[in-house]
Amino acid sequence: MRQRRLRAVVLAAASAAAVAAGTTAAVVAHAASTGCSVSYGIGSQWSTGFTANVAVTNLGDPVSGWTLRWSYPAGQTVTQAWSASVSQSGDAVTATNAAWNARIATGATVSFGLNGAWSAAGNPVPASFSLNGVTCTGQVTATSEPSATPSATASPSPTASPSPSGTPSATPTTTAPPAADCARPAGAAPVVTVTQVDVGVPVTGYGREGDTEPLPMAIAATPSGGSWLAWLGTDSRVYLGKLDCDDRLVGTPTSFAGIDLQDVQADSNGGVLLLTRRGECGDGPLCGGSSSPCNTMHMVRFDNSGQLVWERQVTNLSETRSGYDNGARFVWWYQHHGRLASDGANYAAYFGVAITVQNGSCVDVHQGDRMQVVGANGSLVSGHRDSFEVGCSHSWGTRIVWDPRTSRFAMVCATDNACRIAQPNPYRTVAAGTCDGTLFGGDLVLASTSGYWTAWSQGGQARLEHFTTGASDTTVNTAARTSHPHLVSYGTGRMLLAWESGSAMAAQVYDAGSGTTVGAQFTVGVRDHNFQAFKAYADGSAAYPAAGGNSTSIRIARVLPMSG
Repeated sequence: MRQRRLRAVVLAAASAAAVAAGTTAAVVAHAASTGCSVSYGIGSQWSTGFTANVAVTNLGDPVSGWTLRWSYPAGQTVTQAWSASVSQSGDAVTATNAAWNARIATGATVSFGLNGAWSAAGNPVPASFSLNGVTCTGQVTATSEPSATPSATASPSPTASPSPSGTPSATPTTTAPPAADCARPAGAAPVVTVTQVDVGVPVTGYGREGDTEPLPMAIAATPSGGSWLAWLGTDSRVYLGKLDCDDRLVGTPTSFAGIDLQDVQADSNGGVLLLTRRGECGDGPLCGGSSSPCNTMHMVRFDNSGQLVWERQVTNLSETRSGYDNGARFVWWYQHHGRLASDGANYAAYFGVAITVQNGSCVDVHQGDRMQVVGANGSLVSGHRDSFEVGCSHSWGTRIVWDPRTSRFAMVCATDNACRIAQPNPYRTVAAGTCDGTLFGGDLVLASTSGYWTAWSQGGQARLEHFTTGASDTTVNTAARTSHPHLVSYGTGRMLLAWESGSAMAAQVYDAGSGTTVGAQFTVGVRDHNFQAFKAYADGSAAYPAAGGNSTSIRIARVLPMSG
């Protein structure tokens, strides 16, 4: 505290002297305050390889350009990396920033990922890391104070331009301290915590929980283990708030224009919302049927303060193309939900879409799905090998995950085109269903070996399917009697299946390689919603947002990590 006070006095005195002399004060730092912490988490592991996520938090003065170094203790080797350039010499590894994440502000975190190989010696985490030559201990070292020298020129300070769609909902009353890693305790069996968060504004209710209903809430894991919580208000706004390690609201939420919420994902610089806004249908005319809303889907990029960075429409309506124009892609009342995934640099949105096709003097509207990739600067990534205009026909239950082992976005849908669970592009059957009106596609996670697991249900029976690039090779008929299963990665080598059970939820842990159960069923004491999702955290926990005890609250159910 004394050093900070002295620093403020020195700067104030120098500034005052400079003003008196008709000049401005330039501050020259003879030595910077330094400090850092690093979270190195194993996201998944298989017999010969692993995926690791590395989050670097700068505790000292802002850094422009960074190099992180560590040594592997058991001969592990890096085979691939993203969001950083990584090289290795023997056991020594060096990671340097990408062009877009070179700057780390004080208290900010940047993240990157890597794939690696390991052997019989095991896969222990590195013992220490250094950032720009300084060992990361979680402490700050200030070696000297800056001095101020006069300068004959003055530089104007930058001003921020207002945004019409992203605004703080109130004046912030608290400020979040620099994020620390959330090392939640692991137990021999899952332990569930439930935290009620008072968000201060009315939250859209569950309604009938149908695929044509709005989504009330979503949650995203930050690299440091906290969360971004998003919810749909009753005022055509989508709200966004930051949660700490204890799932408590920090600061004041912000909000953005939106009539429906789809998903939220987070990274070290903030995150992305996927939401829906009102669009225009035009005058068509339709060949048949009744008119439907012609809405638009948007990614909204926000920073670590929850403020708008950029927006990008991922449907294709414009001033010259309305919903009932040939070639339009828009969001309508039917099967309109979507999900997000990120490769560390780009964000992908996979969502249900309406497709307008000219038919003589009128237009027909069909239902399918669409996947679009948006880059770090907010521009659509043209020609991305995983994006497409139309994937599954009559699609709903669109699910997407980034697979660092293949460097591809993987997706599944539920479709009443032959009533099946399918991959959209190319269009391939994963699991065959029946056309009895009960088919539902759940979530998609990485298997701990190769390929993926997806949860789905038919006739009120939940199943797990393992697949790689086509038909399922393993089916697990679970004990879950449900029409709407949820699936999420749960620590290393495990996954968690959850479903509605009375006024709460039931859950079961499964091995993410073999598909066998791990331990006993347990209860998650919050109300289920058919389309809301659990999210996985780097510390091995998983969290789910649910209806609160009143109209202005949300409950966060967290399944703490399992040991072993």
